[in-house]
Order: sequence, then structure tokens, then C-alpha cells
Amino acid sequence: MRYRRPSLQRALRRTHLRLAVSAVVFAALLLSLVAWLALRTYAENNLMLLGRSLAYTAEAAVVFGDRVAAQEAIAVIANDEDVVQVRVLDARDAQFALWRRPDGGTLARFERTIADVALPGPVTLPIRHDGKIVGRIEVQGQGRQFFVFLLSGVGGVLGCLLVTFAVANVLAKRMHRDIVKPLRALAEVAHAVRRERAFHQRVAATPIAELKELGDDFNALLDEFEGWQNHLRAQNATLAHQANHDTLTGLPNRAYFESRLTQALAEARELGTHVALLYLDGNRFKDINDQLGHDAGDAVLVAIAERLRQPLREGDLVARLGGDEFAVMLPGVRQTSNAVRLAQNLLASMQKPITLPDGGEVVTSISIGVALYPTHAADASALLRAADAAMYQAKRAGSGTWHVAQSARG
Repeated sequence: MRYRRPSLQRALRRTHLRLAVSAVVFAALLLSLVAWLALRTYAENNLMLLGRSLAYTAEAAVVFGDRVAAQEAIAVIANDEDVVQVRVLDARDAQFALWRRPDGGTLARFERTIADVALPGPVTLPIRHDGKIVGRIEVQGQGRQFFVFLLSGVGGVLGCLLVTFAVANVLAKRMHRDIVKPLRALAEVAHAVRRERAFHQRVAATPIAELKELGDDFNALLDEFEGWQNHLRAQNATLAHQANHDTLTGLPNRAYFESRLTQALAEARELGTHVALLYLDGNRFKDINDQLGHDAGDAVLVAIAERLRQPLREGDLVARLGGDEFAVMLPGVRQTSNAVRLAQNLLASMQKPITLPDGGEVVTSISIGVALYPTHAADASALLRAADAAMYQAKRAGSGTWHVAQSARG
């Protein structure tokens, strides 16, 4: 005989008010959590916006070293906001100015204690002038708004919980067995999906027919979401690769290379290290393209790209800048001679003939300009120009040669 699952209507009739009590308790707790998360997010965003405003206000005072003006500027804004302390630090992280709200007594201290536990800590934002960081500003919230929420919102929720507690306590065991446990399992899966994007989780089967249907539909929906997520991830990865890489050679393009170069120089500036840059340009590429065809030209570019990849270390980067121009970035290089040795190896690798699509062979060469940060330039664009100029010096000296850029001081 086939087992017939009990209906939800029969389960509700058996448990009377169990579902109503459960719904009130669960909704109260969930709404409290959602309200707290929303207020926490709002408080953090508010501190960020206030921090940006204070950073903009204090910028001139920090640049000119006027501590009094900085103190007055932050006080004008902070007095009217829900903040307890604002600190201005200079470029050396030394305290430049400090504003602190006067002690408001026991109630204010209690507000601060609650806010320290429930709300985000102080936010720190940079103070910029002409694109450079000249200091930082640290803003710490007071927590008065959260305290008001605690008294009004949480107090009301606790009142509802007290009213329903007596009934819920009597019916808890049967309610948990028949209805709440399956719904809670579904809610846990829903929360995991919402918070962690855990689309692989599924709801377990339940004896109640309607809840089983709900779980099956929910699992089917998760199957679709998981498929969409995997599809979107694949699409995003493809689009990101296409946006940052050259379609012919597979190398990073100019925009991606310049971005990585700027990042590498910033790290080198912080660590006190060097970054070498090789600017490479093909010789005879136009003649090959015109005489042998575009397919032959493409084959030459692909071969050059592959030969440039082979001798590089992990962390080095080679890119196609456009046409037959390439660039190689070498972070952590100690001196120019290390980059020169690589340039010589790359020149030697070009002596091997390149096989063309029609079976023929062609030999080409490259000219290389070498520049070193910070010896030859102080920023990414200047380093590229220095290496480019050195490459043209190499071309004038003869094909298949290298040349080191002139010092920025010379």
C-alpha cells in the first residue's frame, strides 16, 4: 500500500495555533536582525559620507599645516553629526587635529558602549591634494541613532515576544516536529544562498505533502539559479579577458599593461625597489605584411609574443601595445644590467626562423629600449616614454640591438 503523506491542512488542524505563534516569533527575530543589519549599513555609509566631507573640508588646512583651521573646520561639521570623535592625521600618520564630543554623562557613555558592540568601528579615509595623499581622517560614530532604535524597536519586539512566549512554550515540541523544523531548514538554505551565494545547497524532504512540494520547487529554483550563476561567471570571465587582452596574441593589451605598471610602481615606491621596462618594436614587419600578406604578419606577431613569454619569471608581464610594439615589465629588478641580459636573450631568440602558414620561413628582429624606475623616470607614463625613446635609439643604431634610456637627471 502506497504511503500517503499528511496534508498541511490536517497538520494545522492538529496543532491549532502552532503556526501563528511560530510565525510571530520567527518574524520578530528576523525583522530585528534585518533592521539591525540595515541600520549598521546605514551608519557605516553615513560615516563614510561624513568622512569624505570632513576630508574635503580639512584638505587646505592639512596642506598648509594650519592646525587651528583644521580644528575649527571639523568642529563646525562634527558638532551637528552623530559622531563622538574626529582625528586628522598628517602624511606621517602623526595627529594633526582632534575633535571630541564633550562627555554627556552616564547616558552618553551607555550609548557609546552599545554602539561599540553593535555598530561598525571608526572609518578612516585619505585626504588627497592634487591626486596625492597628504593625510588621513578618522571618524568614530556616537551611536545615538542606534540607541533610539534599541529603545523603540527592540523594546517593541521584546514586548511581542513576551506576549507570545506562554503559548509558544506549551506548543513548541509538536510545532517543531510538524512545521517549524522543515520551514527553518528552508529558511537556513535561503539565508545561505542570500548571504554566501551557496546555490549548491538543497532543502531536505519533509513528510508534509505541501511542504515537500515547496521544497522541491525551491530546489528546482536553486538549480536554475546555480546554472545562471555559472553561466554569468563564465561570461564575465570571457568578457574580462577580452577587455584586457589582445585577441591575436593572447597577451595583455596596452590599457591592462599600463594599469599593472602603475600598480607595480606604487608598490616599488613603497618598498624602495626597482621596476625595469623593456619597450620592443619589430623590424621589417611592414615589409612582411605587405609582401607576404596579413596571415604571415599575424604569424610573425604570434611567434614574437610566444618567444617573449618564454624567458620571463613569475610576476613579470609582457603585453602587446599595438601593431608590432610590445612591452615587458620586470618588477623587483635590482639594476639595469639584469634587464639588459634579458634584452640580449630576447634578441637572440629572434634569430630562429618563423614558420609561416604557407610553410615558408622568415627571420625577423626586434629593437629594444630599456628603462628603470626610478633611475630613468618617476611615473608610469614617463617610464614608457623613456623606454620608447631608448628603443628608437636602438633602431638608429641598427636592427636587432638594445639601448638603455638616459637618466632622468641627465
